[in-house]
Amino acid sequence: MEDVQSHTPQVALNIDRVGVRELKLPLLVRDRSHETQQTVASVDLGVDLPSAFKGTHMSRFVEALEQWNDELSYQSVKRLLLTIKKKLGARRAYAHLCFPYFITKRAPSSGSSATVSYECRLTGELDDSGQSFILEIDVPVMTVCPCSKAISREGAHSQRTMVRMRMRMKTFSWLEEFIDIAEASGSSAVFTLLKREDEKFITEHAFAHPTFVEDVVRNVAQRLLEHGQMEWFSVEVESMESIHNHNAFARIERQLTDNVCP
Repeated sequence: MEDVQSHTPQVALNIDRVGVRELKLPLLVRDRSHETQQTVASVDLGVDLPSAFKGTHMSRFVEALEQWNDELSYQSVKRLLLTIKKKLGARRAYAHLCFPYFITKRAPSSGSSATVSYECRLTGELDDSGQSFILEIDVPVMTVCPCSKAISREGAHSQRTMVRMRMRMKTFSWLEEFIDIAEASGSSAVFTLLKREDEKFITEHAFAHPTFVEDVVRNVAQRLLEHGQMEWFSVEVESMESIHNHNAFARIERQLTDNVCP
């Protein structure tokens, strides 16, 4: 049959990335408490396309993903990217996986347990110079405003705050390590199931540890600098303000070593 994708395009321009988005597949992820856990990922795959070709072969992305079916790791993503490069004859291959990661957390006073989900994303790119591998995690925390507490007779305004971490690491690290870092950096962690005694504990604990977004982003960044396995990281903290008609944010980015892994 005629291979239309291999025809010469009318507009001869290189395409930086072309591919498929939102493929769904079951995914096995390493779990510190249970060794592994099963989740579901939404996957984007892409390659570069030279100006000499009209289109790419979309079905080959799906074939590569169906043949992969592996536990998530640096090496397994590299195998997927190598397969995509080979199947599509590309110079660069790209994969982006978005998935929820689940941790069962106990409430601080009652001990009631419930599952908390954390949104995670992993992006891998591979070309002749090597592989780039970035992990992203979103962790919700609670923050109490230090200024509001200092100027008020009673109480202070509090809000849910999102800690967004993007990291390039030297070796494998547990997702739980970074969730712990974020939760320790705000006024309090957040939970799915709380009894009245838990609400009392969390409220009092949070009001005893007020934090601006600037405090949170510095706390997270300092802990990542001390982690020992970072090559590069970016931390953004966004506070969904409870008494303002806007959000507040702060961001820190640091380059520690070369940014491409072999």
